[in-house]
Amino acid sequence: MKMQWTPNKVTLLRVAVGFAAVCLFGRGAWANLAAVGLTVAAIALDGLDGHIARKKKMATPVGAQLDILGDRMIENVYFTYFAVVGMVSLWFPILFFVRGAATDFLRGLAMKAGHSGWGANAMLQTWWGRALVASRWSRGLYAAMKCLCFCYLGMELALTRGPVALLGTLAGDVHGMIRTGAHVLTWMTAGFCLLRGLPVLVEGWKYFAGNAGSVRGVKRAAQEAM
Repeated sequence: MKMQWTPNKVTLLRVAVGFAAVCLFGRGAWANLAAVGLTVAAIALDGLDGHIARKKKMATPVGAQLDILGDRMIENVYFTYFAVVGMVSLWFPILFFVRGAATDFLRGLAMKAGHSGWGANAMLQTWWGRALVASRWSRGLYAAMKCLCFCYLGMELALTRGPVALLGTLAGDVHGMIRTGAHVLTWMTAGFCLLRGLPVLVEGWKYFAGNAGSVRGVKRAAQEAM
């Protein structure tokens, strides 16, 4: 019996490929290069699940949440690894975790209020919010930036770090240029990540405020009844 590939299965495969890549990092220069290849595959699968969902009309709220969860897992496992080995600041995985937790919390409140992640009933109602978060160019650019960032760090790990680095010992200025490139890429990726989260925080705050107001109203009514 032929297995049918669904968007959710592709998302789970993407997460598995990403974890496999991170497991290979630090196990030798060639293993690092293999991890870079798997990283490209994981990012490519991020676009494939959405393509299948649109083409086969299999998009669902659960699938959208699973896709977001996969993104969070991939982002955090990569940045956590590179922070542990000293290639990026520890603040990077913290930043991505906090941003993801805040936006996902507000999305959850919006879904509770009856809003979806797309369409006319989407949580984001402003044109700039939809452009920054939900548009294909924004999602594609963010995926490309993450792929470039992770692959660059992986290549740096394979070529310049450790006793079996493929390029061996480099001059200080060359190594400094490579490190500068890593800093630029990681900060650009983090900056765009925060920029894409801004519309969710701005437009999602009303759901938090409304939910908090409802809770206060229930408590006040209960106290008056007593």
